[in-house]
Amino acid sequence: MVIVRKRVAGLSEIALARFVTRAGRAARLRGAVNVLLTSNSELRALNSRFRGKDRPTDVLSFPPLFGVGNAFAGDVAISAEMAAHNARLLGHSPAEEIKILALHGMLHLAGYDHERDHGEMAHTEERLRKALHLPVGLIDRTPPLSSSHKFSIARAAGKGRVTQVR
Repeated sequence: MVIVRKRVAGLSEIALARFVTRAGRAARLRGAVNVLLTSNSELRALNSRFRGKDRPTDVLSFPPLFGVGNAFAGDVAISAEMAAHNARLLGHSPAEEIKILALHGMLHLAGYDHERDHGEMAHTEERLRKALHLPVGLIDRTPPLSSSHKFSIARAAGKGRVTQVR
């Protein structure tokens, strides 16, 4: 199921639901995925509550509770505002950015962890983003962004603070 609380230009709820279905199959997820497309403030609240980080983020994944079975793979929450902002800075559409974030979140639901798996998630994300015709993966773009580059991106966007690009 896709829940859109914050719309993104060029991406309908139906198109996102179709992408989530294709990406779920590609990621070999067993069960349905719920995707919430919402605001920075809601992502900030979720990030604070579940990760102890009082700031917005681009995407969060929530695996199912133990014992739910194979009918449900988990939830993915995406900040539409951060996605639109990052898409402008990175030169692709907000719709593509939402899909990039959805794929990334779904890979976490499939059990991948880019902070601990020695590149396995990065490799899988790269392979699947090509198969799904996405311009770049979230992990692909992270290493080259130094602190000074992140600051430049934030300043270019007219912000007085660094925006998490991830």
